[in-house]
Parts: sequence; structure tokens; C-alpha cells
Amino acid sequence: MPADSTWSIGELAERAGVTVKTVRFYSDRGLLPEGARSTGGHRRYGPEALDRLRVIRSLRALDLPVPDVSRVLAGDGEEAETDVLDEVLDDVIAGRLRDVGSQLAALRWRQAALQLLQDCTPAERAERLLLVGAVSAPPSTDAAARFWRRWLPPRMPARVVAAVVDEAVPQLPDEPTPAHVLAFARLHAFTSRSCEGGDRGQPAAHRTEDGFRPAVLYEGLREAYALASPGLRADRAPHGGEALDCFVSAYAASRGVRDTPSFRRRLSAVLAADPRIDHYWRLAAELAGPSRPTAGAAHDWLCAALDDQVARRSL
Repeated sequence: MPADSTWSIGELAERAGVTVKTVRFYSDRGLLPEGARSTGGHRRYGPEALDRLRVIRSLRALDLPVPDVSRVLAGDGEEAETDVLDEVLDDVIAGRLRDVGSQLAALRWRQAALQLLQDCTPAERAERLLLVGAVSAPPSTDAAARFWRRWLPPRMPARVVAAVVDEAVPQLPDEPTPAHVLAFARLHAFTSRSCEGGDRGQPAAHRTEDGFRPAVLYEGLREAYALASPGLRADRAPHGGEALDCFVSAYAASRGVRDTPSFRRRLSAVLAADPRIDHYWRLAAELAGPSRPTAGAAHDWLCAALDDQVARRSL
């Protein structure tokens, strides 16, 4: 390239509207093509360097890190396939979108947390500050997932455990309110504390005799909860039907016995005496909202339906 058709580093910087330091930074990292050096050994740049610098500035304006910019530019040579360049750029942009989404979620959570602390009384502020301060932003549901993996019966298939945990751990709202922040902070505190007692407060079904099949129970319960959900969303009173039959059948099948009126009476008594984690489900419901009944709400609805049926048959 003739010397008179190239620019010095200062001239390139002026044409691009950046500083000499910026040009040198990208040139040192091999992102800007250099022409032949001057007789004094100074860098010279052609029009292709200006075009490349404009692309770099566009990518950096999107807050892409320099390594990602380098990945995109690496596929921008004369011999590069357009689809390869598009694939690299798509991958980089998708990764950046995930990062930005996470940052926005953290900001929304912090905003709601700050609003919670601003709106509460001085007497409430100290407690809430400790609760909120123990939660990351954006918050993680890992503590709740560990709680359920500890609480479920041992030796269950991993696929069943994963399905139960997925349904029991509440999804966090995209637009959290101060009430959501407080509910989740209390849920996090509840699931993070150590369990007292050898049975970990588990229901009788987790401590039953040999031959009990917990995977059969929990697979059946998931189906029963799904069948009960429409009634819960419609705010219908607990009643007999397919959901209740599926619910009782899950308990009967897990014990290898028949579903009989006598079994239903015994099951009603056992479930009434079971330890409960109502506090967990109440907080989970605050996070889920009324349109998404929790498994805890479905369980209570079905227990009430069973109690009502047993009571009617006793008359």
C-alpha cells in the first residue's frame, strides 16, 4: 500500500473519533490490521483499519468484552464464510443477553428490597434488613432445593426427586414486589436453618414399614395435585372425584394395599396427624400467586376432600 494512502495512528484516531490510546490498545491486541510501517518504524493504517475500528466501537457500545469482540472479528476475514460469522455473532449476542438479563433481574430485586426497607416501620427494619441481607441478588432457590432433597424419603429415583423438587420450589417473579422480597427472604431463612430431630419433621409415609415404595407415592401425588389444580384455581370447595381417587390410590399403591372405605378412614387419620410445613407453603403461595396453586395447597384441598368424604360415610 502506498505511503500516501495510509494514516498514522493519530490520523486514524482522529478519523474514527477516538483517542490514540484506544487505537494503540486494539492494535496491540491484533484487532486492527496495520499497513507497512513508515521508514521511522511508525505504524500506518489503511481504510480497512478504520472500518474495523468502527465495528469494534459498535460491539463495545453493546458492552461486549474484548475477548468476545476478538471472537467475532476472528471470523471476519476475507475467506470467512458469512454463516460462520453470523453463528459466532449470534452466540456472543445470546451470551450477552443472558448476562444483561441476569443484571436486570438483580437490579429489580434490589429495587424491591430497598422499597421494602423504606416502607417498613423502624421497629420492622432491623429484622427485615437481616432477612434481606442473607439473600443474593438475583436470589437463588438452591437452599429450597436442598431442603426438599433432605426432606424427601431416601433412595428415591433421581428423576422422581428432580420432578418433585421442580414443582415444590417456587419460581421467582420476573417483576418482584417488596412483598415478594419479604416472602422469599423468609422462605430462604426457613429452608436454610438446620433441622432438629432424627425424623426431620417428616410425615408418617416417610417412616413406614418395609415394602413402602415412596417413588410410587410421589409420582401418584404429582398426578393428583395436577388434577386438583383446576378446582383450586376456580376456588371450588373440596370434593370427591378423579383427583381424590388418584390421591388415595397413590397412598394405597405405595403400600401395596387396596383402596377401600376402611383404608380411606385410616388414611384420613394418618394424614391429620402428620407433621406439616404450612409455613413453607404459605410463603411459596405468596411467591406463586393465586393463578398457580402450590403442591401444598393441592395437598390440603385433597385432605379436606378426603375428610369430608369419610365424615359423610360415617353418618
